[in-house]
Order: sequence, then C-alpha cells, then structure tokens
Amino acid sequence: MTKWYKQLLLGSLIGLLGVLIHLSPLGLVLEEEFGLSWLFHLRGTVAAPDDVIVVAIDQPSATQLGLPITPRLWPRDLHARLIDQLTEAGARVIIFDLIFDTPSAIPENDEKLALAMKMAGNVVLVERLVYQDTGLLIADEQINDRILQEGPAQLLPLITDATKAQAPFPLPKAERVNNYWTFKASAGDIPTAPAVVLQIFTLPIYDNFIRLLYKVDSALAAQLPAHADDIDLEDLTFALRHIFISQPQIVQKMQAELNHDASLTYADKQLITSLLNLYSAPEKHYLNFYGPPRSVRTIPYYQALQRKEDNATGNSLEGIDFKNKVVFVGFSGATQPEQDIVRDDYHTVFSNPDGLFISGVEIAATAFANLLENRPVKLLPLSGNLGILFLLGFTMGVVSLILSSRGAIVVGVLVISLYIFSAYYLFKGVVIWLPIVIPLVQTLISFVLAVMLKIKELRGFLGSSGPDKALDGNLGKVIYGLCLTTDIEGYTTLSESMNPWVLGQLMSKYRAVLRSTIKQHDGRIMDITGDSMLAIWIEDPVNPILRIQACQASLDLAVAVECFNQSQSEGRPLLPTRIGLHFGEMSLRRNDGSYSVTGDVVNTANRIQGANKILKTRILLSSEVVVGLDNFLIRSLGSFLLPGRIKPVGLFELITHHQLASKEQLWLCEIFAQALNAYQLQRWTEASKGFSDILKAFPTDGPAQFFLSLCLRYQDELPTSPWPVSRIDRK
Repeated sequence: MTKWYKQLLLGSLIGLLGVLIHLSPLGLVLEEEFGLSWLFHLRGTVAAPDDVIVVAIDQPSATQLGLPITPRLWPRDLHARLIDQLTEAGARVIIFDLIFDTPSAIPENDEKLALAMKMAGNVVLVERLVYQDTGLLIADEQINDRILQEGPAQLLPLITDATKAQAPFPLPKAERVNNYWTFKASAGDIPTAPAVVLQIFTLPIYDNFIRLLYKVDSALAAQLPAHADDIDLEDLTFALRHIFISQPQIVQKMQAELNHDASLTYADKQLITSLLNLYSAPEKHYLNFYGPPRSVRTIPYYQALQRKEDNATGNSLEGIDFKNKVVFVGFSGATQPEQDIVRDDYHTVFSNPDGLFISGVEIAATAFANLLENRPVKLLPLSGNLGILFLLGFTMGVVSLILSSRGAIVVGVLVISLYIFSAYYLFKGVVIWLPIVIPLVQTLISFVLAVMLKIKELRGFLGSSGPDKALDGNLGKVIYGLCLTTDIEGYTTLSESMNPWVLGQLMSKYRAVLRSTIKQHDGRIMDITGDSMLAIWIEDPVNPILRIQACQASLDLAVAVECFNQSQSEGRPLLPTRIGLHFGEMSLRRNDGSYSVTGDVVNTANRIQGANKILKTRILLSSEVVVGLDNFLIRSLGSFLLPGRIKPVGLFELITHHQLASKEQLWLCEIFAQALNAYQLQRWTEASKGFSDILKAFPTDGPAQFFLSLCLRYQDELPTSPWPVSRIDRK
C-alpha cells in the first residue's frame, strides 16, 4: 500500500469516526456532559439582562416576615400585597412559579390574591403538567389499550380567571439540566412559561408585527387579530406557531422586510426578531446560563415587599427598579440547607461545589432572558457539525502519518488548540456550540493509529537482513527521488585528535541518531562512511509528499543532532552537522545483499551539502526540492555554480515550519529577499544596507555576510558573467 493511500485512508477513517460518534447517542452525552460544561466555564459568568428580576422566597425573607420557608404555607394576601407593590413600581409582567391548585385556609386571602391579579392584568401562573391514563374500550367494555395524555393540572378557578395567562415550565428529567421546551409537543404543542411571557412582553409592538406580516402575506395576517387589544393569548400563540412552522419562508421574508423598515427603533426590531425566532425554532432550546446560582438579579421577597414603605420614609432601596421589568416570583434558596427543605433546584453546569444548585424559578427567568435577547445556545446545522468533524479528523489522520511523531504532536496540538480557541470564541461571541470532546478523541486516536502504523513499517537500521521489495522493484531502472547527504564540520581534525576507540563509540551513537531520524520519515539510508551519510526517498509516481518527508527529516535531523551534542558529557567534542538535499534521476543496484545508488543527484546533493561551509548554514536545498513546500519557511539564496558542475544550482536555506517561525525569522527572510533582489539588480548601496541591517540583528548570519562582502567587492570592480550566479570554487 503506497504511503499517500495510507494517509488518505487513515484521514478518512478518523473523519468518519468523528461523524459516527456525533450521530450516536454517545456523542451527545459526551458533548453535553463535558464539552458544553468546558465552554461555559471557559466563558465564565456574564451579565444577565436588566429586564429580568427574580423575587426570591428564601430563608432571610421567611425570617423577616415570621413565616416558614415552605412557599405553600405563605398567606396568599402577602402575594396580593407583592403584586400591588410590583404593579405600582411599573413591572410589565409578573410570573409566579407557585402552584395555586387548592383553596387556602382563609378564603378571603384567595379573593385578595385574585383581585390583585385582576387589577394588575399582567400576572402569569406556572402550572404543572400531568399525565392522564385514558383507557380505550372495546365492545365488551374491557380495556384493550391505554393512552397516556399529557396536559396541565387544574388550578384554582378563582385565581386562574384573574390571571393574564397560565403556562407550564417542565424541565427534562436528567442528571443535569441543559435545555428546556418552548412548546411541548407531547401536550398538544402547548407553549411553556418563557414563550408565553415573551409574547406578553412584546404585546406593545404587536401592531408593527402584524403590519410586517401584512406586507409579506396579507391572507395570513388577516387570520390574526388586527390589534393587541383584540388578542386571545392562547389562540394567538397556537396560530403563530402553526404559521411559522408550516411556512418557514414567511420568517425569512418578514426578517428581510424588518431589516429595511426605517420606521421602527432598534429595540422594536430586536423584539420582533425574538418573536420570529421563538415561533420558528425547534421546540427544545439549550439554556445559555449566565453563571452560578443567583446570576440573574435576585431580590429577597421581603425587600421587594417593603419597597413602598422604605420609599415613603425616604429610605429607598438603592438600585431596585421594577419599571418595565419582567419579575419572576418563586423559591430560590441562597444556601444548600434551604434547598434541602424545599426541593426546587436543579443540577446545571454552574452548580456550586458546595451543593447549591440553580432554582427552578431562576432557570425559568434564564430561559425567558435567552428568548428576549435571542441568545440561546445554538447548534450548527447537522451537516455543518459533520463537515467540521470529518475535515478535522481527516486533517489529523493525514498529518499524523506525514510528519514524524514529534512533528505530528506539535502540529496536532497547534491545530486542536486553534480549533478549541475558535469554538470558545464562537461560544462567547454568538453562543454557537461546536463539538469539543469528539475532536479531542479523534486527535488522540489518530496519533495512536499513526504510531502503530509507523511501528509496523519499521524495517530496522541499515544493514539489517532481508530484501527491500520497494527497492528491488526499481533495480536497474532510472527513477526519481530525493537524495540527502550529511557531513560533520571539522571531522578530519577531530579524528586526528581523538583516541580511535573513543571516537568509534561516539560515532556509533551519532549514527544511531541519524538512522532513527531518517527511518522515522520513511527514508532509506544507503551509505554511512566516516562522518557522511547518504539517504534517499523514492516513489513512483512522484508527489509533493516526498519532498515534505525529506524536508521534515532534515529539520528533525538538525534538532536530533543538537540534542545529541547537548547530551554529551563535558569535554566530549560536538558534532555540528551540515545537510544537503537534491531531487533528480538516480539508479539503484544491489550487490551481495546491499543496495547502492548512483547518479548526478548524489554528487549534486553532496556539493550542496558542502556549500554550507561557505554560506555558514546547516540545511541547504536545491530549487528542484522546494516545489510544493508551502508549509516550510525557506530562504532563497540565489543561483550558485558549485565545484565540479557546469550548470548553476538554485540554493535555498530550510529554516523551520511556517507555523513555528518566529517574528524575527520571518523578518529575516523578508529583508533578505529584498536585499538579494537589489543585489541581483546591481544596486549595491541598497543591497549593502539590507544585508547590514540583517547582521545588526543576526551578527552570525552567513548568507548576509557572504553577499555583503560581494557587494563591497563589486562596488570597485564589475561582476563577471554569468550574472547573477555566484561561484563556489572549493568543496
């Protein structure tokens, strides 16, 4: 199996794995349990809208009012007083997350509560959803089947008749609450409390809403009340839900019309957009929590109740303003012991470590605030998520095989870090939730599989027994490939000064480093003699991956040798290594079980490696190698006539990966390119300045030193032909 085929296969496998996990129930569990939680905690606490306030029945209020903490034991005339207070303060909508399904011990208190609700005209009650077991009877009156029908439980008629609306607020029965319903399909698509409250809150702009609908579809608009005063709230919510679900194109047309309507304020446009999204979106919404318990502004019940008295005495409660606010009233404990007494709390991503959960009334307020701001947690369309997971998995699979293990880890960490940052940025900015856990699983699995494949493909070091089928298939043929040669700087002097046995031990360890690095990148070592090594990469047909492998091997080789030098004990000589890389025709032979390679490509690669001495560089490539190497930072050094060659060779210095390049390295390449261009145009002063600027920042930069000396020379004598080819006369 060819290398590129393995890379495509592994990439496709990792991509499909991510798609399958996402489509499975496990994918949703992982992302909800971990991914969503991580995103919320990375984002942290954010401010809830000022339009929403929670009035909390809590222990401080119970203590101040001399009442038990259990809400159902509180006298209902107290709630009537609260409604009067909030109405006088200008609250737009008041929602009670309390169940009034039985008469109180004092009938007059029920009447007071009903009267207060009637006078306010803006009170919504939360009701319970219950299941009714209905038997289906056959002819002999025996039960043949049963139907469980979901619907609201009956509230006290006296109080129900006085309210603006009643609506349930059921939450999923799950270990952790992440979402809620705006419409409950199993109960006849009944709207839930947040949806009903939003509709009431937006009644002041209802006339503008209908006017826009008339412009888009007058027949549909004619089926709805023409003015807010004529509205039956229940009929309106059912009708709007039916219209926008059955005809989604109406939403797009109304939104387009809304964008071009100059008569509406920005706030009114935002409210209409929120309504459109409420009625056209799926029934289930993910909660965009603002933070830990009481992140939505919460005021103890007793403080809200005493507001009027405090204002009358001139001691107003600073910061409490209910005007045009939506007020949710219900139990919201400030401590975990309170919640143990009244169990109306839910585990969420922001539950406190001390056991304090978010109350049901605060979740209801959060849901309404999300709808009002039009900022629920949004998922990309399924196709978008699947596309992202496949492309990310494919990339990680291919990269894991193309690069060395170390390089794959570096690139993998960079890619996944960039992805997670993008996911965090989208979540923080526009509350779009991208998968987090599945990409991490894909990355880990791609690394593991790539390592397993590489281990399987290892064939040992040079000299191991057994034929190489890939080489045998090309024996005696003219093939194309890359040739890499190395040489140790100052090796002749070193060998003369060292004990032969000590030198042999040192070189044995050094060669092991070379072998290991070349093998990691699927290169074949053809010869190691003294301080020199010859390695090749062959493939038919030729493709850019060859060059990528060889260049990555060159970079890793330089790093490995440097690490080897640093690991030597004090007093041991260093082995600085020069590398040359060339691409071209070659021929393979096999004698007595060993392989050899011949061709001009070998000699040229060796000459390129030798040019490092003059240019004071470490890794040089020919122009034939750099084709398609966009991922590497490479510095063009111009054309050179190398020793023993008739035709010039374009030389390039391989520096590093583009992703790993520092600002200084990028600056060096940019300024050098400008100076080299000036040099080639024989603008000596401009070129000299550029090379001098480089040497101020990089005093030991060999290419800048080389060309600066030529500039100074050519200011006094004209350069010889062929121009602008530079000549290197010594090996």
